[in-house]
Amino acid sequence: MPFSETLQPRSPLKGSGSCRFDYPEVFVLILTVILLALYFDFSPNSMALLVIVCLPSLMILIYNYRRQTSFWTSNIVIILLSAVIGSIQFCTVISLSLAALIGLRVIISSSENHLKLLSVSVITGIVFYYVSVTLSSTEIDCHNSWLPPTILLASMTVILCQFRRVYQEYMGYKVSAHKIGGRLNTMVSVINKLTRFIPPQIWEPIVKSDSPVTVSNKRAKLTIMFSDIVGFTELSDSLSSDNLADILNTYMNCMTSIADKHGAVLDKFIGDGMVCFFGEPDSRGSRQDALNCVAMAIDMRREMRTLRQKWRLMGFEGLYIRIGITTGYCHVGNFGSNNRLSYTMIGKEANLASRLESRADKDQILVSESTYDYICHNYECQYVNAFQLKGFDEKVNAWQVFDPNANKGHLSKWVDHTLPGFNLHLNFRDMKDNDYQDIRARLNFALERIEQEEEKMVKSITAEKARQNITHK
Repeated sequence: MPFSETLQPRSPLKGSGSCRFDYPEVFVLILTVILLALYFDFSPNSMALLVIVCLPSLMILIYNYRRQTSFWTSNIVIILLSAVIGSIQFCTVISLSLAALIGLRVIISSSENHLKLLSVSVITGIVFYYVSVTLSSTEIDCHNSWLPPTILLASMTVILCQFRRVYQEYMGYKVSAHKIGGRLNTMVSVINKLTRFIPPQIWEPIVKSDSPVTVSNKRAKLTIMFSDIVGFTELSDSLSSDNLADILNTYMNCMTSIADKHGAVLDKFIGDGMVCFFGEPDSRGSRQDALNCVAMAIDMRREMRTLRQKWRLMGFEGLYIRIGITTGYCHVGNFGSNNRLSYTMIGKEANLASRLESRADKDQILVSESTYDYICHNYECQYVNAFQLKGFDEKVNAWQVFDPNANKGHLSKWVDHTLPGFNLHLNFRDMKDNDYQDIRARLNFALERIEQEEEKMVKSITAEKARQNITHK
């Protein structure tokens, strides 16, 4: 069933709607003018009122049977009710009975028509009052008879029936709204789950504009990044599948958060690697796209240092990230078939980024010359080499990008040093104010242990020398 049909409200009276009539006031109108003609012994005025009211009422009965209500039909019904009220010169009980029907019709009509219907009712009542006074010089007496209670009873019956019908429709729509709300919640939950497989830059415009999705792509200038984990393949041979999945999921979760923060389109995961690009569908200019991509790569390398310390405590050594970045024209868009689409990019530049990543050393970010030209004024870079890459006839110049904080001495936000039996990793950006005292205490404890071990080592060396001297003697 189409989505629009699942949300279409169903009338609770659909089964009975084919034989219902939405203007029961017409029956009261016909009854009123007939009783007035009987009460006034078929006088000319009462007969004229009977003809004026009955003919339009019968037309409404015939025309509006099995039809929806409309403003013009409601307008005619109110005019007829007001005409009867004015013709009987505002006889109290009958007028109040018919006025209640007018009020009910106004209430259940659209809000923008309330003032129009009330204005028509007042004007019609006044006009017919003056016509009645002009045609009949004597005041109409309809207070002390059986006529007012009869019409009042008929009006109250119609009002109660209308309220009952409205209440039934309200309860029916309430049930329908509850079911639709349940279906909406289910569909929203499903959509939220599906969006985790699609970059937000892709699905958000589709949801907002409800635009059609077709096989289409275009040529655009992108900055593309390929990355993977150095040593992951070798590590996977010695790890259980559970540990391997835990490491990979932790890595992907952290890197995805960084990509989202910088506004990258996360194209795909390839084993332990990932592919991101900037420039489509929201480009900030080729230079800024390149700067954003390099900033993202540096943050990923920093995050990898933190992860590496956690993994070392778990016994997993030697995991580093390597990254290749280039800027150039590719075809980007929806590729595939009408049944299955993938938003991705293809082209020579994508292959170049992949080749640069494979040539990078551990913890190294290599950029092509096109990207270097955009970022060289903002980041410290060093020329590495001209590589002969597979699929490229000419050698490709590559530069490595340094961390902006790496060469700032004591101002660096990172301290990372590793020796056999010694791992030091300080990330000052993530430290809290109340952490420094605890860190200082732990460092002092470590220094004391180092001094103790050093004294033991000195004593051991001294004792060994003494034994050697005694032996020589």
